[in-house]
Amino acid sequence: MTALEELIQLSGTPLNSAIADCRRRDKKVIGFFCSYIPEEIIHAAGMLPIRIRATGCTETVTADAYMSVLNCTFARSCLEFISTGIFDFLNGLVFANSCDNIRRLYDVLREKRPYPFMHFISIPHRAGGEGPLDWYKEEVTRFKGNMEETFGREIPDEALIAAIEVCNESRTLLRKVYDLRTQENPPITGTESLSVVLAATVTPKDLYNQLLRRLLEELQGRKTISGYRARLMIVGSEYDDPAFTKIIEDLGGLVVADALCFGSRYFAEPVKIHSDVVGGLAESYLNRPSCPRMTDRVTERANFIRQMIEKFSVDGVIFEHIRYCDLWGGEAIYVEKALRESNVPWISIEREYRLGGIGQIKTRMQAFLERIECG
Repeated sequence: MTALEELIQLSGTPLNSAIADCRRRDKKVIGFFCSYIPEEIIHAAGMLPIRIRATGCTETVTADAYMSVLNCTFARSCLEFISTGIFDFLNGLVFANSCDNIRRLYDVLREKRPYPFMHFISIPHRAGGEGPLDWYKEEVTRFKGNMEETFGREIPDEALIAAIEVCNESRTLLRKVYDLRTQENPPITGTESLSVVLAATVTPKDLYNQLLRRLLEELQGRKTISGYRARLMIVGSEYDDPAFTKIIEDLGGLVVADALCFGSRYFAEPVKIHSDVVGGLAESYLNRPSCPRMTDRVTERANFIRQMIEKFSVDGVIFEHIRYCDLWGGEAIYVEKALRESNVPWISIEREYRLGGIGQIKTRMQAFLERIECG
């Protein structure tokens, strides 16, 4: 099996072979919900951090008894998987005030289906200045302390530095994979690239880094992609289903870039190691490319998108957001303004978390590709 095939396999199911192996060895597995939750803390405690997804959820019958239909289908799908035992292999869950939907998910689980370990990190809504950094550092310190107290495992600075270094290696290797996509004829599709990033969130980092090194070697001799109709970029909310990207690429578009928390924003910047290790970790996470919950970073987000467009020679942008996602629904105004000012074609798609309305999506994407081709 090639490294790419292994990575796609690891990213495809909630309980993959690597997670199952950790459980057989009695290694604890902790799930988390947001890219602002520092996975290095969990890794340094000798546990496996995994980012919670509910790809493949086809209904939310159980979840709908506890959450409104006005809650997004990502939160309801996660609740469905948790309520029906899909995530029973977890030893704990870590939440953040990413949005009101995730806050409500935490409230429901705390009252109705608590895990042995549950922690909530309060993240400021502004990244600039000393106040937000002090706030977030205190929250990260509290998270670390709760992990130590609950599991009886000290997390010394040496262990945290080692965790940062191995996670930084993953970030460096992923940037190298993405750099290959700047080529006119890249050796990897957008569908495959998304699976590669998704595998990072559910695989022990030592194994993952080995697979990434193998992948980079394999891609050197792989047949490159040509004959596509346009180079595309995806921007928006929770996006963790390669099947959506495949629909786009089956129509002749090639997704070469993104601004997603399951994409470039996950690994864009390494974590800086300071003498104050926790402080450096908090500062790096707080100042990475942001999502709309950071109200003071609108201009920075627009500039990040423009930089990606230029670096990856993007012909058009797909802005997608899950229905009832207030943060990304509001962000649409600023993204579309930035794209109009840059004279970049774009399309906005409101969707549900689980893949549906495929015919409509295909029709709209076909029209978008034709518009790009017509100039």
